[in-house]
Amino acid sequence: MKQINEILKKYEIKPHRYTTTGKATIVDTQMGRFVVKKNNKNKKIFDYLKSRSFNYYPKIVNEENEDYDIIEYIEDIDYPNEQKMLDLISLVSLLHNKTTHYKEVDFADYKQIYEDIKNNIDYLNSYYTDIITLIDTHVYMSPSEYLLARNISRIFNALNFCTYEVENWYELVKEKTKQRVVVLHNNLDLSHFLKNDSSYLISWDKSRIGIPIFDLYILYKHHALDYDFSEILKYYEQSYPLQKDERKLLFILIALPDKLDFDKSVYEMTREIGKKMDLLFKTENLISPYYTKQDI
Repeated sequence: MKQINEILKKYEIKPHRYTTTGKATIVDTQMGRFVVKKNNKNKKIFDYLKSRSFNYYPKIVNEENEDYDIIEYIEDIDYPNEQKMLDLISLVSLLHNKTTHYKEVDFADYKQIYEDIKNNIDYLNSYYTDIITLIDTHVYMSPSEYLLARNISRIFNALNFCTYEVENWYELVKEKTKQRVVVLHNNLDLSHFLKNDSSYLISWDKSRIGIPIFDLYILYKHHALDYDFSEILKYYEQSYPLQKDERKLLFILIALPDKLDFDKSVYEMTREIGKKMDLLFKTENLISPYYTKQDI
């Protein structure tokens, strides 16, 4: 708090109330409200965004080389989350449009993605085979074990889909000479979107340059069970259509089942498995319209 006070004093900002929320501190002052948080080492990204006429982020009012950032406070208006999610994805498509550029393909990058996915598939296949083999030896299954046993085919079907599709994706990218990349917010969550006189994305600490689908993947992992992502994806692609290999990679990543660690109570594990099965079902429904029955 002493450091925060010293920085505020340097800019002749007189605080009269502090509110701590997560990693940030909201400060009420004679000049209005500010958010103070640890210096974002990624701040140069804002210079690039500004050069691309993308100004949808709160402004930092102090110098770059200080330990804390003083950021303008945006009062978020209250309106339905479903509409807010569409506004968020619209802003993300604008971010990607504004910052799209092409670079020479470094095939080592694609090979690394391919090998990481393959290794993950192999690990999950082995892991769930061992789990279900152990469960089958039990005379009486617990509710969580029974729920997993009833749905284990859905997990293996997802892994088979990913095994097949990652080979197809790899064949597609082998032909590419240019790679489309954008500025990724890389931490998309509905709580990182604010709406007032304009739309704003906050929490840019993890931003980087990369393939556009990684923003969609992170958003899906955070909110897949909360919203209809088939509509969200269509809304995004109205402004920023995905290329064939990009969409295929996105579907592979979201179709990969999560690892279930049996380290909770039976009640908690039953709920956790139920959620994971709901996620697999919802992902199937999202992906299947993009494939023919023969493909599936």
